[in-house]
Amino acid sequence: MTTLLIADLHLHPGAPEIADGFFNYIEHRAQHAETLYILGDFFDAWIGDDILDTPGMHPLAERVVASLSALSRQGTAVYLMHGNRDFLLGQRFADQCGATLLDEATVSEIGGQRYLMMHGDSLCTRDDAYMAFRAQARDPEWQAYILSLPIEQRLELAKTLRTESGDAISNKAEDIMDVTPVEVETIMAKHAVTTLIHGHTHRPDVHDLTVDGKPAKRYVLGDWRPDQGWDILITSGQAPQLRRFPLREPLSRD
Repeated sequence: MTTLLIADLHLHPGAPEIADGFFNYIEHRAQHAETLYILGDFFDAWIGDDILDTPGMHPLAERVVASLSALSRQGTAVYLMHGNRDFLLGQRFADQCGATLLDEATVSEIGGQRYLMMHGDSLCTRDDAYMAFRAQARDPEWQAYILSLPIEQRLELAKTLRTESGDAISNKAEDIMDVTPVEVETIMAKHAVTTLIHGHTHRPDVHDLTVDGKPAKRYVLGDWRPDQGWDILITSGQAPQLRRFPLREPLSRD
């Protein structure tokens, strides 16, 4: 049994190296896995599933759908989670990919071990401005209003949000953009787990902590860049492995 987890690819047409690296990853690693989890920010922006209604409007997304649906058909279970950039990914997109949409915090049992999986943005509670935006962006009425706008207007809105996000990040203290330790311990205790896996912060690492008096671990996935990707490999009877790999070279089969 092999389970793979990835996050924060931020796929967009302006980063073809990352897109090619993802398709290489699917061909050489994911197709040999039992399960693939994509824990948010799969796309750098997603303006609605109807972007796929017009062939050729989003060639990259069409290629992603073809790749993941083929992966699903050959037997790999695919799971998708919303991130802070692609919170408008919908059931329609997931169905076309042959994937299952996951809730914000999902506990999965793999090889007899319980894992709490999250994108991770909800853990950054010290960033008051972002948490306010997050509450708005996850509001069903706000999402329905955005999705009612013409595609061209949504594309412009996505550009504006990306620019504003970049400007905001450049003016924030580093610790504010990281997870809040108390929030991590609280949600792990709530779900009765000793292992948490998330992305979002772009700070790949494995952290030791204590939850309800028990030793625990927090695995943080890295973001993908033109020269490298990150994943976590879980196999039966083995602890999760956080791995960095080059995108420009053939990937070995797990």
